[in-house]
This record gives sequence, structure tokens and C-alpha cells, in this order.
Amino acid sequence: MSDILVIGGGPAGLTAALFTAKNGLKTAVFDADETWMHKAHLFNYPGIGSIDGSVYMDTLRDQVDDFGVERHQETEVTDVSESDDGFVVAADGEEHAADYVVLATGASRDLAESLGCAFTDEDVVDVDVSMETSVEDAYATGAMVRAEEWQAVISAGDGAAAALNVLSKEKGEHFHDFDVPADADELFGSLVEE
Repeated sequence: MSDILVIGGGPAGLTAALFTAKNGLKTAVFDADETWMHKAHLFNYPGIGSIDGSVYMDTLRDQVDDFGVERHQETEVTDVSESDDGFVVAADGEEHAADYVVLATGASRDLAESLGCAFTDEDVVDVDVSMETSVEDAYATGAMVRAEEWQAVISAGDGAAAALNVLSKEKGEHFHDFDVPADADELFGSLVEE
């Protein structure tokens, strides 16, 4: 059983997975590899001058792999439901359980609807500032929560907000993922040196 299941492998989903795995939660991502990033070239992503969207996604996948995320690549989730102690995700004929779920499926809102998440008058998933839906411990991110305000860096921020809220709940206090240079050397020395 995982602590958190992330459905969607674009910037929102992989950012959520990066933050949760980096901070000790057993994290699984289901990535159908249908992200719009494959059609993009980033000139407007802070800190990146110019990068092909697919190359960016490869880099982000490498990052989550480095933190031990269990990544189910090219795997489509067919159902998500609540269970007695969290959530169950059905994918490729198997069921996976976790305490939390993050929906990061772009503009596709079908899984949020089947889970029973509330929607706004604009027909987007209704979330609070932490990206939590009306279903406790279920989060929605990116294009599914925004009417036509779709942007990779916004989606990544949504994923980070969901992850930090989950981490705050798990730790019982407000949690901040903020590293200082000494942490980088200690935790990620081999990555920094490359």
C-alpha cells in the first residue's frame, strides 16, 4: 500500500509525487503519457530558458525516479473510489490502495466526477487553496480545476500545493519543503555534482 497515489504524469502530478516522495511518503504515479507537454516548447517556465516539452518531461520523470517514486508508465487508471481507509485505484486489471489521491489528469474530469467531487458553476472541480476537493484527502490539480487557465507552471504549483497539504496532515503541523545549500550537498551531493 502506498501513502499517496497520483493519477497523471504531467507537471502537476509529477511535482506532487516529487514533493511527497522526497519527504518520505511512499508514492505511486500512474502516467498514461498523454500530457500536453509533448506538444509544447517552454520559453516561459521560470528558470528555464528554452526546452522541448518532451525533454522537460523526461527530466521531471528522472527526478521522481531519483526519489523512489513507483512510476506506472503508460498506465491508464480506469477507476478511483473511496475505501474504508483511503482510496483504491484500478489500473491494468490491478487495484492499488493509499491514504491520499491526487487527480492530475489535465482537462479530463471523469475520475473526479466518479469519485463524487463537487464541481463549480464553470464545470471545473471545486478545490480549496490547498487543492483539496470536497472528498476529504482527494486532491485535484491543473487544468481540471481551472476554466481555460492552463499553464505548465501553474499546474506544477497546484501539484506542490496538494503535496504540501498532504505532508502537513501527515506531520501534524504546517510543513514547508525548503532546502538550503547544506541540505543539497548532504542529501543530493551526487546529483549536484553531475
